[in-house]
Amino acid sequence: MSSKPAVLPDQTDLPVLEREPAKVKPPPLFTVYLLNDDYTPMEFVVIVLQKFFSMGRDQATLVMLKVHREGRGACGTYPKEVAETKVEQVNGFSRMHQHPLQCTMEEA
Repeated sequence: MSSKPAVLPDQTDLPVLEREPAKVKPPPLFTVYLLNDDYTPMEFVVIVLQKFFSMGRDQATLVMLKVHREGRGACGTYPKEVAETKVEQVNGFSRMHQHPLQCTMEEA
């Protein structure tokens, strides 16, 4: 066996590999809406907006008035899974309190 050290290739002879930036697009976002009906009390809509969308009373009141006057109002924009969860929570909460308030979502 030879006691000569192994010869390593000159570092300048090696090809340089550069990493390409990942081409990952952000997930699609969905806007959650409350829909107007003739039976759900306005105060209940304000409570829903405060409870599920973390709105202050003033902002919740403005969104509730938009729902009342225009037929629907945007509550927020979220990734799909978060939007689906909010829709389910609001619809379940409304039914539990025997109100027909509907919550939907659309791709933003």
